[in-house]
Amino acid sequence: MPRILYAIQGTGNGHLSRARDIIPLLQERASHLDVLVSGPPADLALPFPVQYQFHGMGFVFGKKGGISFSKTFGQVNAPAFVREMRQLPVEQYDLVINDFEPVSAWACRLRNVPCIALSHQSAVLTKNVPRPKRSDVVGRTVLKHYAPATAHYGFHFDRYDPGTHTPVIRNQVRELTPTNEEHYTVYLPAYDEETLVARLRYLSRTTRWEVFSKHSQKEAEHGNVRVRPVSGAAFTDSLARSAGVLCGAGFETPAEALFLGKKLAVVPMKNQYEQACNAAALAKLGVPVVKGLKDKHLDGLDQWLRFGEPIPVNYPDETAAVLDKLLREHLQ
Repeated sequence: MPRILYAIQGTGNGHLSRARDIIPLLQERASHLDVLVSGPPADLALPFPVQYQFHGMGFVFGKKGGISFSKTFGQVNAPAFVREMRQLPVEQYDLVINDFEPVSAWACRLRNVPCIALSHQSAVLTKNVPRPKRSDVVGRTVLKHYAPATAHYGFHFDRYDPGTHTPVIRNQVRELTPTNEEHYTVYLPAYDEETLVARLRYLSRTTRWEVFSKHSQKEAEHGNVRVRPVSGAAFTDSLARSAGVLCGAGFETPAEALFLGKKLAVVPMKNQYEQACNAAALAKLGVPVVKGLKDKHLDGLDQWLRFGEPIPVNYPDETAAVLDKLLREHLQ
């Protein structure tokens, strides 16, 4: 059995959520598994030992709908990144599996070691994936070279290419029995609490909103808007009981909402090429895409609240089969 390094991007919660199901499957298939996480501190902790915790090269959410470029560039530490890249012993493993993690990817490139990408970003870069009408050469270039790999296995909302698989839906979510308690679950990490409360109350003072905010440290009630700090268990519970989900155009949360049969609307982060691509793919499925939370955008959300319907999807549990295929094709 092989020695495997599994490297995970720690920015946001989606990569770590997916890893919670992938790590046990890799442990069953490896003689030794080491886990690497890089990026700013995440809201979710992995319930597994992490052998390498690196500063890496992540991004920081802003409060007005996009990335905070000042904070993102402020936390970049190029000397630390180079030091981590040079010190990581990637050549000691039979296989390096990478979920959009730059330190291990560039360490492999430096030492001419194969690096196998197992990520949503791998699928976003394939030929037949829906793309936004407005091209973004810089964004696509960053996405392509941020964590270079020698082979790609991707996950997306649909099977756009032969090597693209449907999303990894956590077992915790697959085992849920969805109900409808008539509230809407909101996760828009690029907006602050004040903006979200004001916009949602302006949109409807009768709809119950459960907002999970990266910028809030304690729970608060603002009329019909309940704000809660980000918590994996609480968010999953709210998601399962919701009438619908309003979130960014990331990957894991929209996929889980679709899987659970919730009506979904997304607000893509500004100047984020991956989310623009995800929004294009979701729009093709029939999911409403709202460009922002300004007054001019709220009519679209109002229409969704009044007339939106769940969109049926088929997301079978094929994670183990994808891993077996990856191991079969890249181990002697």
